[in-house]
Amino acid sequence: PPRKPEDDENDSGSDTESEEEEDEDTGLTENQNRLLYMISLYSRKATAGTDEKDEWVRKPALIVLIYEGIVAGVLDFDYAPASAMVENRRIWMNISQEGKSDLEFLREEELLNGLQMSSMSFQPLTCYQISDKGKELVKRISRKEKESVHEFVYARGTRELLSVHWDGRNFYLVSSSGYKRKSNITDTEDVSYVSSAYIPQCLRYGGRPTMSNAHRAHESGVNVSANLDELDEVITLNSVSIIVAEYIPFGANQIVQLNNKMGSTERCQGGFISPAIDEESTGTQIEMSPELTSVEILDYTLTNHINFEAKITFAEDDSVVQIETFGVSLNAEGTCFYGLQVEAVMERIKDNISLDHLSRLLVDVQQDSSAIVDAIISQYQRELMNLVFLGDAENRNKVNLVIANEITPHLTADEYMDKGAYENELKQIIGDTKAAYDISEHDTLIFGAFGLLLVGPNSRHHEPLLCAYLQFITIDIFLQNFFARIWILNDDMQTTNKIILEGDKDPRALNRIRYRISKLAKDIILLEEILSFMLEALEIIEIPPEPPEQAGRSLYERLEIAGMRNQLVRRAMDLKKNIAGSHRLLDVLREMSTSVSESKLFLLNESVDLNTKRMCSLQESNERAAGSLVILQTIFGGILAFQILDRITGNSWSVSTSAWFSSFYNSVIVNTPFVWFLISLFVWAVVVGITYQYYAGRNFVKAGLTTIRLKMNRKVIMEKLKKFLRLKTHSYEERNYDDVNDVVRITYTDNLKKDWGGSKPTITFEYDERNCVLFSITIEYNRRMAKKALVFSADELREKIMEELNTLDLWDVTAEDKTKEDLAADKRATIERLLELEENENEMEEAKKKAT
Repeated sequence: PPRKPEDDENDSGSDTESEEEEDEDTGLTENQNRLLYMISLYSRKATAGTDEKDEWVRKPALIVLIYEGIVAGVLDFDYAPASAMVENRRIWMNISQEGKSDLEFLREEELLNGLQMSSMSFQPLTCYQISDKGKELVKRISRKEKESVHEFVYARGTRELLSVHWDGRNFYLVSSSGYKRKSNITDTEDVSYVSSAYIPQCLRYGGRPTMSNAHRAHESGVNVSANLDELDEVITLNSVSIIVAEYIPFGANQIVQLNNKMGSTERCQGGFISPAIDEESTGTQIEMSPELTSVEILDYTLTNHINFEAKITFAEDDSVVQIETFGVSLNAEGTCFYGLQVEAVMERIKDNISLDHLSRLLVDVQQDSSAIVDAIISQYQRELMNLVFLGDAENRNKVNLVIANEITPHLTADEYMDKGAYENELKQIIGDTKAAYDISEHDTLIFGAFGLLLVGPNSRHHEPLLCAYLQFITIDIFLQNFFARIWILNDDMQTTNKIILEGDKDPRALNRIRYRISKLAKDIILLEEILSFMLEALEIIEIPPEPPEQAGRSLYERLEIAGMRNQLVRRAMDLKKNIAGSHRLLDVLREMSTSVSESKLFLLNESVDLNTKRMCSLQESNERAAGSLVILQTIFGGILAFQILDRITGNSWSVSTSAWFSSFYNSVIVNTPFVWFLISLFVWAVVVGITYQYYAGRNFVKAGLTTIRLKMNRKVIMEKLKKFLRLKTHSYEERNYDDVNDVVRITYTDNLKKDWGGSKPTITFEYDERNCVLFSITIEYNRRMAKKALVFSADELREKIMEELNTLDLWDVTAEDKTKEDLAADKRATIERLLELEENENEMEEAKKKAT
């Protein structure tokens, strides 16, 4: 975390010191002074005897801050694009090798402390902290230099330190008060260049030679004022050839399919290629982007290799001219070579090629080579690559081989490794330098983290050795990515194990567990297939014999090709053990998920059994009650009817004693048999009919019941739910406690019938009080008791209750967010969808601006 503003003000107490102290020499360069002071703002050691913690600044964030210092004109460093891994994604960043070199120098002088860690993506991470010695030296840095650093580390007009934030695609500088701006460190600069296809002769098997674009070399010098900052050139190369190599899982069948796809065996070979899949192959026409790649076959063998030229027609800025022709060699063992001869870069034709320009050219070559090969390999191979590189295969790392006939200045190998200007220049094209050797009086070999440089008049004579070395080094790079992917896979399985163990607390866990296990099983199967491809490749790759001449023997010794093969085989066999362990862990997870499923099924069966017994008991009781009720209704109807008649013919008072009724009474009722009995039955039937109609009417109203059940299974803020339910009058409450869950079922009638169209609904909430999960909501609503004009439909009832809950802000969105537990590939896919959505929105905004 960044320092607090008040801490910065306290630490900058040296600003008030005397001018004599400010002018004191620190023994460092101006850039080193400013870099050291910047690190002192972002780090500090904890005070002894307190609960404070040490503060460190991470190296990726420091790289971004150094770039911002260069752009602001505060740090006088060069920068060049380099590949870097950030949260399982490989990106191109404008990295200053001079800045990194000064960081290492400050560590060597014990002005900085270093901390080595591992990130969540299992990548090594370095952190820096100002040391006590460095803190004392910072006090001697002048106020002027400190103020210049403040220009880019503080938010404008404040003393708030800017923190570096990564959103999945871009870096941002943010402050605690909300200030935010995007860093352009990932925006690499393009250069104009002209290239011809280049394939080493040792990879050719007949066919015509590659075509040259040397006659078009002058075209790259048309716009020499491209958006490049002024660069300090220390080293230049003459007659440069570049081979970018990588490993892709191949096999004999894949090569056969590739030859068929490219039309190698047809009369008209090659043509334009596209990675798009035609979803309507029976249609008449199809529309395609004009940014296609033209392919011309040079030579091939049906099951072993294919060599071809690829002409790139990707769109570039108007200020950039790029005439790109690649020589591509794909082999059955999986090594892919992309070669080009540099005819011109910017205004420089053939010779005097700057390493600064060459580093930017290499970025373009790496990106375009991915686009070329991804367009021609099979969907199965693309799936394998996306698995290993977590859906970011287009930015995968490759190895660079740079061959030049001459280097200026020509020095010994040791002189290039000076930890200064020469070494920093070389790092721009081959990464962190590892070693340098003079293989002859005129030829020099320099190894880097992601490439090697061979310069000298005899350098091209060593192409067979270099290509053999590249075959193994590409597998080495792929093995590193494969190994990292296995650890990510194991991390995904550990997360799955955690979800399974907490499955009883999360009602949605079972579906997530099943999805994760099926996805992990598929990934493990594909990883096994990839490993088998690599083991086969290591078996069939041939080790070239040791050359007879002295320079060749020296190079053969330095490359250590035979020893590298044995090391790669051992590493591949070691990975086989890791895959087997992952298989066993997956089997354990399957068994654990089965127990979770059986546990939930047992609870469901137990609940169904209990409910069934209750329903059977209620049904028997209802049947008996219904029969008794019918009998009682009939008897009570008769009693009521007879009582009515008794009121008419009773002794105490009756119309039978009336004069107008006595004649009718004597003649019809007294003198006629059974008449009164029939009249009694008639009155009985009338009374029973009226009673039944009243009863049926009430039943009809009660039968107009709409019941909706909402299965929620969502995390809630329990205090808010309890507060909401306390305001209701409960008609029923049931609680079930076990070791994991406290299931509560509460039923209430909402008396605010005006809010429900004139009918009072009965609502039941079922939730887990301990784990804060709302299982379900049941609403019973009598639509026949509501006003006809205001009656609620089922959808309106659902919207009504959800509106009430949303108004309460009941949902615990933070607890529901399970994205941290997503599979690594799913996280990457989510980021891609968000970025694609952001790009579409930006395009729409630009279109609107143009329209207005």
